[in-house]
Amino acid sequence: MIIFGPLLVVAGIGFFCWLLFTLAVFALPLSVGLTIGIWTFHTGAGVLGGTAAGLMAGGATICIGQLALAFVPWTWLRLLILLLYIAPATVAGYSATHGIAQMAMSSPTWQAIFAIVGATAVTITAFSALRPWPYPGQADGIWGRADTIAAVGGVGPDRAPRALAVLIFDIK
Repeated sequence: MIIFGPLLVVAGIGFFCWLLFTLAVFALPLSVGLTIGIWTFHTGAGVLGGTAAGLMAGGATICIGQLALAFVPWTWLRLLILLLYIAPATVAGYSATHGIAQMAMSSPTWQAIFAIVGATAVTITAFSALRPWPYPGQADGIWGRADTIAAVGGVGPDRAPRALAVLIFDIK
């Protein structure tokens, strides 16, 4: 038991750091999901209804962002959409790292330095998690979706279900 105690403590701390980091990366969907879930609970839907509404709202926020990134043709608008998702993640990463640094060290300068490093790590991770990576063999650069648009047969609201199938199931 003496050997397993410290190992379980380290594993538990590692798990909670991973959870905190993951939740910081998806700060906007988490915030939307929590807000909708709590509001739904307070309107009388109960715990199950609030949880279901919160999960659906958070998932819809991620899906809307991914679809917007897939179908917006302008790079500047894609960057604005990414900024909308990444800015809350940066703030959450800074706050989380600063809180951990306050518990670990007394120097405010080092706390700020570690908080900035943590915010930078969360920002890079959020960018890579939300950025529309190209499919293998895509020839028009890292920001384009030419093969998706070609597989769908063009761009337009009437082709949205086919485009969703192409994006999710990689149907060509």
